[in-house]
Amino acid sequence: MTRLLRRLLALLLVPLLAAAGHTAPAKKRIALTFDDVPRMPGAFFTPEERTRRLLAALKQNGVRQAAFFITPGNLEQPYGKGGESRIAAYVRAGHVIANHSYSHRHLSELTVQDYVTDLDRAAAWLNGRPGVRRWYRYPFLDEAGADVAKRDALRAALKARGLHNGYVTSDSNDWLMEALAVDAKRAGQPMDLNALRDLYVRTVVGAADFSDALARKTLGRSPAQVILMHETDLEAMFVADAVKALKADGWEIVTADAAFADPIALEEPNSIRTSMGQIAAMADARGVPLQRLFDRTFGERAISAAFAAQVLHQPASGR
Repeated sequence: MTRLLRRLLALLLVPLLAAAGHTAPAKKRIALTFDDVPRMPGAFFTPEERTRRLLAALKQNGVRQAAFFITPGNLEQPYGKGGESRIAAYVRAGHVIANHSYSHRHLSELTVQDYVTDLDRAAAWLNGRPGVRRWYRYPFLDEAGADVAKRDALRAALKARGLHNGYVTSDSNDWLMEALAVDAKRAGQPMDLNALRDLYVRTVVGAADFSDALARKTLGRSPAQVILMHETDLEAMFVADAVKALKADGWEIVTADAAFADPIALEEPNSIRTSMGQIAAMADARGVPLQRLFDRTFGERAISAAFAAQVLHQPASGR
């Protein structure tokens, strides 16, 4: 068979294979987002060193644009000193910033008016700054739970201000691992940092894969994912490992702009489980049972147990 004939046959086979359903599955895409900026110190670095390490890790691993959700009230804390320059450094590196409230309070604990006043105060701080985006991320992902009237009032308030929900689809639970590491450091407990890295990476990739599988099954497609992280020492140490593991698992790291342009950004799920993330809330609104909306492997109880056993090498407690 001549080379020309083989090429002609190949060209003829492509549409036939596609029609037969042999097209490659949609590529998995994910954006990185970091909350609570500027955040309190962790167990290992000063805030300044943490920012330098985090920026270097993102740059060296090809993360062109992450989103940093700002809580301006943190600038008033002792650890917030120099926070504005650290925020500016993120923007100079090509990343973007958005609103995470001024005081980081639960919606369920405040009146609608008090909550809106607080987010407006943060918006005033952000207004006109380079790199700002019109996204608002609820602290604690708290959209008022079962209080549907309050949830809808906030949705209306965001629309009136031209703000869009800075939702997440998967949760790294890094805040928990960070808190456990801080407690261990204060108690003088030695930590196996290799095990901590592995636990962190395993959680990031596993949570992303679970959310992608839920979306494919429930929505029939693979939307761009948005993972919740925080400006912690763990990210400064291990986000490079997480990015490499995500890529090895078939994920493409996309910009926050690209992720929030996905059609799921237009959805306002009629769900009381919005704290579980956008895809889980959409699945809940479509009647998916609660036990299928999350994987306990990556939940707080499992992570705490794994930290004790693998990072602190503590024996399992018997009953």
